[in-house]
Amino acid sequence: MGNQGKQRNQRRTGRAVLSRSWGRVVSAGICGAALAATVLAAPGPAQAAPEDAPGGWRLTDSGSDARFRGLAAVSRSTAWAAGSKGTVLRTSDGGESWRNVSPRGAGELEFRDVEAFDGRRAVVLAIGEGEASRVLRTSDGGATWTESFRNTDPKAFYDCMTFFDRRHGLAMSDPVDGKYRILSTADGGRSWQVLPDKGMPAAQQGEAGFAASGQCLVSSGPRDVWLATGGAARARVLHSADRGRTWTATDAPIPAGDPARGVFGLAFRDRTHGIAVGGDYRADQPSPKAAATTPDGGRSWTPSAQPPPGYRSGVAWLPGSRTAALAVGPTGTDLTGDGGRTWRTVDTGSYDTVDCTRDRACWASGEKGRIARWERDRRQS
Repeated sequence: MGNQGKQRNQRRTGRAVLSRSWGRVVSAGICGAALAATVLAAPGPAQAAPEDAPGGWRLTDSGSDARFRGLAAVSRSTAWAAGSKGTVLRTSDGGESWRNVSPRGAGELEFRDVEAFDGRRAVVLAIGEGEASRVLRTSDGGATWTESFRNTDPKAFYDCMTFFDRRHGLAMSDPVDGKYRILSTADGGRSWQVLPDKGMPAAQQGEAGFAASGQCLVSSGPRDVWLATGGAARARVLHSADRGRTWTATDAPIPAGDPARGVFGLAFRDRTHGIAVGGDYRADQPSPKAAATTPDGGRSWTPSAQPPPGYRSGVAWLPGSRTAALAVGPTGTDLTGDGGRTWRTVDTGSYDTVDCTRDRACWASGEKGRIARWERDRRQS
């Protein structure tokens, strides 16, 4: 079986990976001691917070055992999570309670991405070969869902989705006939069209995206979008400055050369400064170069001088900061205070994805129904 076949088989069987609230804003130029006062740590004796941390991840009771690789943080109070077994949850009270708003009859679907505009409007992406790849949307908080796209090409396998604004968005599929396939919407996900592939570079043999965190396709601003790849000889990041019509590809210094290795997640704080995370998702394999940075919109990438200690699938910039970001994976959460050049582990809990909001909150989600929100130590309130 070729690399692409292996990747898709791993996705089908649900193995491992293939199948974005913190205390206060970290500003540019903050000193090391002050930065340490904002790090994250999970509760419990096995994941105790550092003594200088004013808070940490607070696990919420999601009421589900699904694996939530899709996460859309709207605000401190509102967030959406999408995951396995066709599960979609929504909270409007900061995680004190979660409402199951899963689409009816979606139990066989594998949701891996969710993009939400507020507490009522959201779009979810289901992954898989052929008709398993679908897009559904709601405008009433999940009370009802409408299927707006169903893939009918058996060669396509959709992985991730992103929106530039409330109307314009894209979704991406693994290569079809040697090129990545891009879907486009201009009406908030109500309808989708496949974009021409003339401006898409050829894919490498065995190259694909990873549906691990909803971050293999990300955007910043009204037109710029980036696509993360792996599974081939070289990990790459593709960039488009015209909403997905033309693309350029750049090699990324993240482990590659195997179907389980590559860039799994991207985050851009503007159209030039970005972070890539990834590695080898297999628990028994090392990931010595799990992060890289770009200062020029992805035209060049530099490996982190001190990367996270292992594979990471999700990454998010802390709101209001030009230098601080979080990376998450099955073995922990890492924090950088220098734009991704160096990282240190601040939590050992398992999370697949992380998302932060404009009102300075961060959320994370992952396996076994785990959804957490950063909670500031009340002594610091």
